[in-house]
Amino acid sequence: MILTDKQILDCIEKGSIVIEPFDPKRLGSNSYDVHLGKTLATYNDDVLDARKHNQITTFEIPEEGFVLQPDMLYLGVTHEYTETHEHVPFLEGKSSVGRLGIDIHATAGKGDVGFCNFWTLEISVKMPVRVYAGMPIGQLIYFEVRGDVLNPYNKKDSAKYTERTNIPVESMMWKNTW
Repeated sequence: MILTDKQILDCIEKGSIVIEPFDPKRLGSNSYDVHLGKTLATYNDDVLDARKHNQITTFEIPEEGFVLQPDMLYLGVTHEYTETHEHVPFLEGKSSVGRLGIDIHATAGKGDVGFCNFWTLEISVKMPVRVYAGMPIGQLIYFEVRGDVLNPYNKKDSAKYTERTNIPVESMMWKNTW
């Protein structure tokens, strides 16, 4: 079951969902709109290696915006910091963003119970498009969980994305054991 606007507000009031900054005008019938943060990143190498720590370069989006190019992967970040302690958050692109040919995630649209951070976005575009810090970029929807959670994300020893940061975070696949 997806939470309604009233249920999201109730969860914010009791602290099981945290959104900072929170603006009630961004609350939809069953979602909350999030915005593009001011920082983007690109990988330094042309070929990425899943077993190595691939380094990134971060930069701020200028006031006049930044033109994203096809055939590039950009890491972005939400302006909003979120915590979800009892629900599964999903981040989806807004339809108006999709109609500009912008994809905001490759495969990482689902968070875990216990995710507490800014969301790193895996941004790609179909054609050149200018983006701006603070523009609406996606929407969070919250799914109810049935049963007890034994190991929330923020308590896992293996969790790789728990350090609170408002800049994009590169892949930590290299930390996996396989």
